[in-house]
Amino acid sequence: MSKSSESKTMGILVRDDKYLEQVINLTSAADKKGVKVQIFFTGKSVMLTKDENFAKLLGKARLSVCDVSFRALGLSGEVPGVGFKDFATQARNAEMIEECDRYVVF
Repeated sequence: MSKSSESKTMGILVRDDKYLEQVINLTSAADKKGVKVQIFFTGKSVMLTKDENFAKLLGKARLSVCDVSFRALGLSGEVPGVGFKDFATQARNAEMIEECDRYVVF
């Protein structure tokens, strides 16, 4: 894993639906510092995609959603900022761990 000392990246795994405000605040702070952020929503956290405040993450992070969790919780349809390829498996989480300098779990 070779990364430029200038390129800082942070991965955020969100597993619960309680922490949207904290995720938004951390992502916004990182974005202001020039840190590239990737977020993977899994488990109950996929419910946050339906929260109106979810849109505050747009443009500040690469967003991915666990497709299995999304469907298992009865959700369907489009999610702002999440493309078809960003509905992913847990392999996306593993990639994020490999790609990022820092990794935070909520």
